[in-house]
Amino acid sequence: MEVGDRNFYLSKFLRLFNSFLLPGLIISGFLFILLIATLVRIRMSLQKKKKAMSTYRNKKNQKVVAFFHPYCNAGGGGERVLWCALRALQKKYHEAAYVVYTGDENVTDEQILADALRRFNIKLDHPVKFVFLRKLYLVEASLYPHFTLLGQSLGSIFLGWEALWKCVPDIYIDSMGYAFTLPLFKYLGGCKVGSYVHYPTISTDMLSVVRNKNAKFNNASFISENSFLSQVKLIYYYFFAIIYGLVGSCSDLVMVNSTWTLNHILALWKVQSCCRIVYPPCDVNTFLDIPLHEKQMTSEATIVSIGQFRPEKNHSLQIKAFAKLLEEMATKNAPSLKLILIGGCRNRDDENRVKELKKLCEALGVQDNVEFQINVPFEEFKYYLSKATIGLHTMWNEHFGIGIVECMAAGTIILAHNSGGPKLDIVVPYEGNITGFLAESEEDYAETMAHILFMSPEERLQIRKNARQSVSRFSDEEFEVAFLSAMEKLFMVSK
Repeated sequence: MEVGDRNFYLSKFLRLFNSFLLPGLIISGFLFILLIATLVRIRMSLQKKKKAMSTYRNKKNQKVVAFFHPYCNAGGGGERVLWCALRALQKKYHEAAYVVYTGDENVTDEQILADALRRFNIKLDHPVKFVFLRKLYLVEASLYPHFTLLGQSLGSIFLGWEALWKCVPDIYIDSMGYAFTLPLFKYLGGCKVGSYVHYPTISTDMLSVVRNKNAKFNNASFISENSFLSQVKLIYYYFFAIIYGLVGSCSDLVMVNSTWTLNHILALWKVQSCCRIVYPPCDVNTFLDIPLHEKQMTSEATIVSIGQFRPEKNHSLQIKAFAKLLEEMATKNAPSLKLILIGGCRNRDDENRVKELKKLCEALGVQDNVEFQINVPFEEFKYYLSKATIGLHTMWNEHFGIGIVECMAAGTIILAHNSGGPKLDIVVPYEGNITGFLAESEEDYAETMAHILFMSPEERLQIRKNARQSVSRFSDEEFEVAFLSAMEKLFMVSK
């Protein structure tokens, strides 16, 4: 290139830079400074609000500890963790004030606490204040038929902002998996933030499902069967995983509920220095008064399922496997069978899901053998467990499985999915002895249920004893020790 040509292109570039790029850079810089100034101003405003706040503090300089749990009245295993965590903290740090951000509607503080007592047999010794959020619809999956993970996560930011504006705590705990709220509370609210992760919003297993074009509840068949759509979804998942890792890394403390969850969170969040396993509290002691004597099979055997009516719990697999079991048992001299599905409904989507499951029962002709028990009181729940022979659980990669532990503590022989927490932490040998069974397909579940039903009473009794002895490590007492030990970090740094 000649010198004249170089000068020509250089002058052309300079004119272009002066005409467009320079003003663009100036405007971008100005907008960036304006954004930073706005964020600083918001933070200062929130700090003033925090100091002036009297609604949530009984005395000056009292520490406020807040849990973000929009569905605190749902009645699932995650809610039991919330109430046990509050009970433990109130015992050790009774001088602090405690707040729960919730989106539950048409209930009062008293009703929520009464439901915790009724469902979980948990009563708090000190008051808890509830901050009722009005924008719960922003995290409802039904609002985002496509790009659901991203939509719910962005929606949680707005819901988190509503929570932060209403109450600025000293310590913030996301106890329901809304990691995108963590930067909000840490950098704008000036809070120490922690997470109790029940289940990563996205996992490497979810990426592998899309990569391998497998149809699952989170990967519709029309996507898994289309190479282009699978590639698009895979890119979307990778992008989301990167952002999820960034927001999660804001945590000052991360508690996970199982080995499976730990592995995924460490891979995504890179929080090796502040992450530990805290097994969720399972009320194993409450079930110890159920006698372990083995009954001979009589006219009817009961199979129970415990779990909220959410899509990932895969209740349809239970019903289909149960239908196969009935077909197999029809040709043998076996007792009549009853499948009881016990669980909580959080919202209208869950209620509609129950309706669809009932339709599936009718389509398979098993409606007379299947019973739905929704939001049952604790004593009734315990009664069903005491009468059941088999406890059924079918969620793929269940993060932990409190219901599984409760079945084992009650002396019900568990049959869970061969993955996740059940495989790695719960249904594992105890002193070399079997504690339960694992399965994957409809055929596996049906065959294993038949195997359990035709075992001798003595064999079943031995498995029940092994299982009950093995779950003491998941008791409320063990949870309190581990949880309080982890939380010391936040209470120390927030002084």
